[in-house]
Amino acid sequence: METLSLIAPCHFGVEAVLKKEIYDLGYEIELVEDGKVTFIGDPEAVCRANVFLRTPGRILIRVGKFHAETFEELFQGTKAIPWEKYIPANGKFWVAKATSIKSKLFSSSDIQSIMKKAMVERMKQKYHKEWFEEDGSSYPVRVFIFKDEVVVGLDTTGESLHKRGYRKLTSKAPIAENLAAAMISLTPWHKDRILVDPFCGSGTIPIEAAMMACNMAPGMNREFTANTWENIIPQKLWYEAVDEANDMIDFHVETDIQAFDIDGKIVKAARENAKLAGVEQFIHFQQRPVADLNHPKKYGFIITNPPYGERLEDKNTLPLIYREIGDAMRRLDSWSTYLITSYEETEKYIGRKADKNRKIYNGMMKTYYYQFLGPKPPVRKK
Repeated sequence: METLSLIAPCHFGVEAVLKKEIYDLGYEIELVEDGKVTFIGDPEAVCRANVFLRTPGRILIRVGKFHAETFEELFQGTKAIPWEKYIPANGKFWVAKATSIKSKLFSSSDIQSIMKKAMVERMKQKYHKEWFEEDGSSYPVRVFIFKDEVVVGLDTTGESLHKRGYRKLTSKAPIAENLAAAMISLTPWHKDRILVDPFCGSGTIPIEAAMMACNMAPGMNREFTANTWENIIPQKLWYEAVDEANDMIDFHVETDIQAFDIDGKIVKAARENAKLAGVEQFIHFQQRPVADLNHPKKYGFIITNPPYGERLEDKNTLPLIYREIGDAMRRLDSWSTYLITSYEETEKYIGRKADKNRKIYNGMMKTYYYQFLGPKPPVRKK
């Protein structure tokens, strides 16, 4: 099979998690940069990466890389890419997104327009046509320009990979599914250990944990743009990837995942989402405020996305909420707590300095992933 360079963009701050995921899937890493990991694969890897990877936003086939400081250089560099190798004569093609950082070319709309013209010129020459109907499969293009270096990718995913398909009902500020998966992966949690989310909202963190516990691939129940790219990816490779995912699921696993929220309607919505995800049997849902959080089991994990107070009217409630989190942590003194928030006074009101702290960008918002580590459980005698 043909060797491809595949780009997996991710949240800034979770590159190490994504790198490990790609290694575990069996592929060689080419480059790790802020917000993306490039790896070597083939058409089968496109299918398996979309179906199995939990933390990226999408999978792109890198089709070109060149230097451009002027629009003429951008035009010529784009025109030099062998588009006919990827896009058939009836393909629908456009530059879906252009990102430019620290570069002389910075207008996204101009970059998109000029690249589209260059693609058309190239395909006119190769297909000997003056007009393209564009009534076939979609081939969206994404371009990243950093310090005048242009990287061009074909988007195989379409709707972002964080859209697993199970979250039909959402709370006020839901966390993205791929970020929730990364948060869990940044902890030593294992399916044998209890996990509690006291601010479960839409249920995303508990649902992602349950999917990990039963080894359910996140992309096995959704469609991808490249499903119809039979000129690049034979249809049977998609079927094989989904068959592989089905074979790996273990619905007999025993795990203890608990999802609490103060809002009963939100808890009901979270339970519906878990049902859509096929993992409701692994999660105990309950309406309960964080002030009542307690548990007889030892060495558990709290992994949560508490309120940030992004709306002014919510800011006044934050000191109390974070004090209550701190009180719960002191009651559960053998547990470890992991929480993501943009609230700057988190440690002050929790009453404890975090053992570790990781900066993660949730979209354009800078957040911190605070890690309060409890004691390790005693080693079990064999």
